[in-house]
Amino acid sequence: GEIIVVDDGSNDRTGEAVRNFPVKYIRHEVNRGYGASIKTGIRNATGEIIVICDADGTYPIADIPKLVGYVKNDDYDMAVGARSFQAVPLMRRPAKWLLNKLANYLVDYKIPDLNSGLRAFKKDIALKYFSLLPSGFSLTTTITLALISNNHRVKFIPIAYNKRTGSSKIRPVRDTLNFLQLIIRMIVYFNPLKVFLPASLLLFLMGSLLLGFNLMRGNLGEAEVITLNTAFLILMFGFMADLISKKI
Repeated sequence: GEIIVVDDGSNDRTGEAVRNFPVKYIRHEVNRGYGASIKTGIRNATGEIIVICDADGTYPIADIPKLVGYVKNDDYDMAVGARSFQAVPLMRRPAKWLLNKLANYLVDYKIPDLNSGLRAFKKDIALKYFSLLPSGFSLTTTITLALISNNHRVKFIPIAYNKRTGSSKIRPVRDTLNFLQLIIRMIVYFNPLKVFLPASLLLFLMGSLLLGFNLMRGNLGEAEVITLNTAFLILMFGFMADLISKKI
């Protein structure tokens, strides 16, 4: 195997720290983001199986052979080290719980850890989704949703989660909103009816209630007509998006 260290334009002397070790060192001249760094590593990797791991000391690297074993034997396309919910910092738990619940509903799959930074996967499969993988923190979320939505075999393995060395770059509010937007976008891409159908049904129910209420008063208004028409249009958009998605 090989170890690739991607230095994302840091100023913490990463290059000096790894100089005496047998690693392939790649440096971005400017900070390009977490996802961009992982994609750089994948492009420069020569092996068929990729392992990614954050360099902040949180993930147990002793579990890497176990993850690789599941992929190497061709049993799974990706193996993910799943952290327990209790390992997540208290302030981030409500948002993580909400995002996980939404992702589980949209992909019809119980995902133990949506964005774990320790995982092994096949390089050729990752390259198929390269154009979808973002440059920010949401790369791990994207590849998880993409593989599960397209019926790839994904294995989640419980792991320990250690105390972080250094400070987190996560911005709680902004990154949570970005993750939410990403989840919805990914599901619209792979399974659009999961998004369009509930929205259409909700508007249809609202329009029907308004229609019934106004008919009882003997007064047909514009609001219920617009709401029902919008529900129908959203449903049609959903069917069109689903046909396009299946064709792709």
